[in-house]
Amino acid sequence: MKRLALLFLLVSGMQALVLAAAPRPNFLIITVDDMSCDSVGVYGCPLPGTTPHMDRLAGEGLRFEHAHVQVGNCFPSRNILFSGRHSHNSGVEGFYQVRDIDYPVMCDLMKAAGYYTAIRGKVSHSTPYQPYAWDDDLTIGPDGRKLHIKDVPSYGACTKRGIEKAAAARKPFCLNINISDPHKPFWKAGDQEGSHRVSRIFAAGEVPVPGFLFDDPAVREELALYYTSVRRADDAVGSILAALEESGHEDNTVVIFLSDHGMPLPFAKTHLYHHSTRTPLMVKWPGVTKPGSVDKRHMVSAVDFLPTLLDMAGVEHPEGFDGRSFLPVIKGSAQDGRDAVFKVYNENSAGNRHPMRGIETRNHLYLFNPWSDGKDVFRTATNGTATYRRMKELAPTNPAIAARLEVMDHRTVEELYDLESDPDCVHNLVGKKKHAAALERLQSRLEQVMAKTGDHALDAFRRRDDPAALQAYIKKVQAESDARRGAKRKNRKGNQKPRKAGRKSAALIEMEAPSAAAAGQGVTVKIPHKVPAALGAQKIHVTLKDANGNRLERKVLSASGNGSLEVRFDVPATVPGNAVTFSAFIGEEFASNLQHLTSGKIEVR
Repeated sequence: MKRLALLFLLVSGMQALVLAAAPRPNFLIITVDDMSCDSVGVYGCPLPGTTPHMDRLAGEGLRFEHAHVQVGNCFPSRNILFSGRHSHNSGVEGFYQVRDIDYPVMCDLMKAAGYYTAIRGKVSHSTPYQPYAWDDDLTIGPDGRKLHIKDVPSYGACTKRGIEKAAAARKPFCLNINISDPHKPFWKAGDQEGSHRVSRIFAAGEVPVPGFLFDDPAVREELALYYTSVRRADDAVGSILAALEESGHEDNTVVIFLSDHGMPLPFAKTHLYHHSTRTPLMVKWPGVTKPGSVDKRHMVSAVDFLPTLLDMAGVEHPEGFDGRSFLPVIKGSAQDGRDAVFKVYNENSAGNRHPMRGIETRNHLYLFNPWSDGKDVFRTATNGTATYRRMKELAPTNPAIAARLEVMDHRTVEELYDLESDPDCVHNLVGKKKHAAALERLQSRLEQVMAKTGDHALDAFRRRDDPAALQAYIKKVQAESDARRGAKRKNRKGNQKPRKAGRKSAALIEMEAPSAAAAGQGVTVKIPHKVPAALGAQKIHVTLKDANGNRLERKVLSASGNGSLEVRFDVPATVPGNAVTFSAFIGEEFASNLQHLTSGKIEVR
């Protein structure tokens, strides 16, 4: 990675000479979390008023009818978006960090090209590991506190701050502003009291029920919270766009908007169905995109995003992309080879391996589920939803819901759907003679993509009629996941101080360290504590150290009971190693401490 960094520094110098004659556009990349494409008004949402600001943005630029992400869960989806590589080539197949990478991501490439790069939200999900070398983490407010993910005005404020910092650095900006909504926790009534309020609340009786779910009061209540959260996401979009307009940079800024995947309910999030991956991609490029234009011909996907962004910025491509630029399409030209998208899912946030592969055209979706054996139950975040629990309750007495629950839990090895007549993917056509040609054609196309991209599931796909081969593949990839998670737990234990006899085993303190620090400025670390009454008041020692472990400053506070301390330090103007760490222990002195914590290295900018 160090060699890559040196290379990009050299490349950036050459690019600066080439690009100096022509002003480069700024980039404002806005994402929402867990929002289905058809929840947006201009994409046909039957519920009026869900997304007025998104609708306005679509009317000012180009929107894509057939845009998809590769996978229906956050961490892998965003890493594909910002690396231009499929999960099996980036190494980021689940919710874990990959530090030993040999490829650059968007942050590296845009930064090397002279852009001021900053991010707000989803920081740990947007690069292979974290902390990463962004110029700024706008998630941290000016006072050193982490901004609340549901605070609508803060999205505009951090956008304004990012633009101003880029101007101070005399650089064009590349800002990635990631809105939390409508990801859970959904909006709740108590949110209306402060900055988490929403401009419109939707009632259960008025919301549409997607065709892949079922109409039930419990489902409607959950959907009402979801759509209200969609409206709050739209409020945040409005806050961001207002900040851009007020900055005076609207005319030389490319605004790109999309969702990372579908709604956080069964058959959408963590799946590869049509509504799992379809995303409301919009591009507003003043002077290039035609206001109100719609592309209904080309299929583009997240893996194509970074190559496209680099072309828009005039930045050379590194080797190894799986995606390809669709800049010609943005400029209004036709582009061949845009009639299908490849989809890939591997594991959930708990490391449970249920690999799936898919290929979607404008007419059909084909899925391969090697884990499906009629016994293994698909484990996913949406199993915790009210909608899934209601399915479980109704299934014993409702055959239709029981059939859907069977699909949700067990799947079949292969699935085929006619998207023209069944976009909700309810009727599996595998085994239907009428659709045999379509099935064979899509099987062939999927195999070609898997072979071309070096997919580790290729052999299992070629032996999809052999249950023993599929079981062996699943056993292998699950063992790899278990070993990785086991090594992570072992490393955590290895970093803990051995406990002495009689040492309290309870977690008395925690540490919430910032993700970045600025030289010559203040920084705050939070120490939540739970001190039992029997221990009385205890001293908590908090230390700021440089990258070499040398103490810069220590503060000692007293704590009792449950609460949280905020400890502020002044970061020196010059810090050895350009990084700091925090440590904290509870007790009278270190040798007899009750608990000791140390943060990882935090970059000083």
